[in-house]
Amino acid sequence: MKENNIYPIFDKTLQRDDREKMLNQKSKVLWFTGLSGSGKSTLAIALERELAKRGLLCYLLDGDNIRTGINNNLGFSENDRQENIRRIAEVAKLFMDCGVITLAAFISPTNEIREKAKEIIGEENFLEVFISTPLEECERRDIKGLYQKARKGEIKEFTGISSPFEAPENPTLNIDTTNKDIKECIEVILEKILPLVTL
Repeated sequence: MKENNIYPIFDKTLQRDDREKMLNQKSKVLWFTGLSGSGKSTLAIALERELAKRGLLCYLLDGDNIRTGINNNLGFSENDRQENIRRIAEVAKLFMDCGVITLAAFISPTNEIREKAKEIIGEENFLEVFISTPLEECERRDIKGLYQKARKGEIKEFTGISSPFEAPENPTLNIDTTNKDIKECIEVILEKILPLVTL
């Protein structure tokens, strides 16, 4: 239940387009989704550096800075996973409203959960980047042994093994990193998104 004594000040503060003009860029949210080990965080980190080289201000949200901070009270139940993504989407929207290009790298395994994020952020601002690396390749890369533990039943509700992953239906980009190096993948992403984030 919302309090009745909350008075929005959005109409009195600087607006998103004011900040975009100051930064000389257009803010969007790039939402990286895919299985564990698909290359989401690796590509998001590399993309952040490439955008910075071009003078574009961006910020990366991933498990390290979300699960240890704002979402450190959440577990991995279905309800907690949904709340995790809801909060991430709300934080991403705040960064976007500040004019910052925001990169979010999370498994976010279902179409429903990603649609909720898109609804919060706004369809025109939500660029879905599906890292479609197959399960077999993700397992091959798994240096932490998470997939092996999941197959032994030591990790419950592990996406791709005991919990489903639904491929996005119409992603902005679809990249399989199996036979591509990081540079090649980043070039594909930049070609698509640079026109969308530069003034």
